[in-house]
Amino acid sequence: MAIAPNMVAVMVAVAVERPYTYRVPEGMVVGRGTIVSVPLGPRDTLGVVWGPPKDMVAHNRLRDISHRFDVPDLPGELLDLVDWIARYTLSQPGMVVRSVLRSREALEPERLLTAFRLAGPPPERLTGARKRVLELTADGMAWAKSTLVGASGVSPSVIEGLAKLGTLEQIAVPPPPPVGAPDPDFAKTELNPDQTRALAKLRETGDGFGVALIDGVTGSGKTEVFFESVADCLRDDRQVMILLPEIALTHAFLDRFEARFGARPGEWHSDMTPAQRTRMWRAVANGKVPALVGARSALFLPFPDLGLIVIDEEHDGAFKQAERVNYHGRDMAVVRARLAGAKVILSSATPSVESRNNANSGRYAHIVLPRRHASATLPDIAAIDMRTEGPEKGEWIAPRLAREIFATLDRGEQVLLFLNRRGYAPLTLCRQCGHQYQCPDCAAWLVQHRFRGRLMCHHCGHETAIPDTCGACGAKDALVAVGPGIERIAEEAAIRFPDARRVVLSSDSGGIGQLRARFAEIAAGEHDLIIGTQLVAKGHHFPALNLVGVLDADLGLSHGDPRAGEKTFQILTQVTGRAGRASQHGKAFLQTHVPEHPVIAAMVRGDREAFYAHELAAREKAGMPPFGRLAALVVSATEHDVAFGHARTLLQGAPRAEGVALFGPADAPVAMVRGRHRVRLLAKAFKGFDLSAYVRFWLANGPPVRGNLRVQVDIDPMSFY
Repeated sequence: MAIAPNMVAVMVAVAVERPYTYRVPEGMVVGRGTIVSVPLGPRDTLGVVWGPPKDMVAHNRLRDISHRFDVPDLPGELLDLVDWIARYTLSQPGMVVRSVLRSREALEPERLLTAFRLAGPPPERLTGARKRVLELTADGMAWAKSTLVGASGVSPSVIEGLAKLGTLEQIAVPPPPPVGAPDPDFAKTELNPDQTRALAKLRETGDGFGVALIDGVTGSGKTEVFFESVADCLRDDRQVMILLPEIALTHAFLDRFEARFGARPGEWHSDMTPAQRTRMWRAVANGKVPALVGARSALFLPFPDLGLIVIDEEHDGAFKQAERVNYHGRDMAVVRARLAGAKVILSSATPSVESRNNANSGRYAHIVLPRRHASATLPDIAAIDMRTEGPEKGEWIAPRLAREIFATLDRGEQVLLFLNRRGYAPLTLCRQCGHQYQCPDCAAWLVQHRFRGRLMCHHCGHETAIPDTCGACGAKDALVAVGPGIERIAEEAAIRFPDARRVVLSSDSGGIGQLRARFAEIAAGEHDLIIGTQLVAKGHHFPALNLVGVLDADLGLSHGDPRAGEKTFQILTQVTGRAGRASQHGKAFLQTHVPEHPVIAAMVRGDREAFYAHELAAREKAGMPPFGRLAALVVSATEHDVAFGHARTLLQGAPRAEGVALFGPADAPVAMVRGRHRVRLLAKAFKGFDLSAYVRFWLANGPPVRGNLRVQVDIDPMSFY
């Protein structure tokens, strides 16, 4: 709806707290959500018309809007989402708008393509190349130049020559749409009884906003169930957004989508080129993308009629953004759905404790898939007590697990060895003087990557060659690797299982294309022994994989993280769930020093409900989420005393409020990153308390942030490093 006054408030896509007032030039019509370009300082910047100005400003002090882009106005629910996220996370609204307006190129008219069509008689001299072109264009349809070159196998000069002779006519045509139209009835899935009941319960949630949690064991067919909800939404001519945690999962998911709906959905992730993202943004804004699969940033795309949001693997920490605007994609997707009147489906084999609590309380519909699809069963899980059954010195694979590996390989089946630690070893030290190699800019050890011959910091990216002599005492051949990473496991596996075809998978294993190729090779049975990090734990289906060995099941339990139990349970369930997905004899072994730990014990018993009951009870007793609220403040500076002093002053001036407890200041577990010392404060409150407003008031009345000081706020923190 157009705004009548000739002054409007514009939220610019830079770090600002409020919209600025601009004058609307004569003849320009704008409304709330109109995308414009406005002068800000010496340059023009993108912005969105937010509505009438709150403060009246004299006309002679105003600057004009420079340009109105010819694209649909942003939907009101998306603008409301920007306001909601900014208010909740204490982010600058302009920075949230920046997440919406990805680039100026997406707002410009799409370039037309050069095309050719048959327009005149054939040439007197008809070569083989010319004949192939004429055969293709005989239908009278326009062919894009690049398409015609590829289909005919001729050079561009042949086509241009036919145009000069008048046989072909050169025209300009709009490019084809970036995605096809998915058909909800293309290949309907035959659901089993559990899936049929789950779908019926999903459909019972009715029209409009509502949240459902599909809580199904690994391999239970959750995707097939929510695909039918996608089909229902497409039949209603509304748009669908599906969020995935990992880009590496996207390709296989797109194939499954295409098999069900006959067309690939739109894509949105960082592996796309800028041109691809530009086209997709424009197509979404114009309502030409019925369904889209993407990473968490797809949450900010301008869908004009969003009817369904699916968050697959909803428990995954990758949905949490930890830079600039600290938001959780799952939680903000629920907010956007409520604003848009859309449905939300959360899907996971290991739901977050927050989602399980919402389902238990009736806030979310709870849809359970208790069994694997078809004849497959859940793997048998056993613990290997490393205190009594540990390997020989210098080895990392326990004897019982090694015997199972030999037996599995002898049957022609695949084995997965899982260790969630990249590189060869987490620490390199000198056995002569004890010197430990640390990052010069972070309070962290340099991880040895022996395959590449480098020592690397996994926090800031600093790296150096592995030295031949100790940098402290000069001793030669005195450096030793301490502890295992997956490269070290691969080295041991090569010695102990020399005939097995081995592959190592982690984020160091190359780009997305290379990872996808490795996953396809594993699925095709081209590798026998897979050695990997959490990259292999999520969403993959390897039919021949029937044994999983977790080499350090305790790894995530020793970090002092309040969510350590939940995260460990989730990763162990996900990785052991890769075993036996297409058979009835999957096995998994957990190498552990604490087999009595509630997480390990629940895994071995196959009693996921015991884990959730224990974790929820412990959280409620401690007043931790989802029964309480947390806000983390990280104060950082290039000097430790400056950061710590500011944090102490900030704490001393904190407003008193009933039910709010403050903790700190304390050096962060990773006390320095990229040369900046980090000091943490933590605020804890009861569930109904407006912690965002409290922290906003606290900071507004606290000491000024000067020089190189920074204060980063994280409402509902997921990480405590």
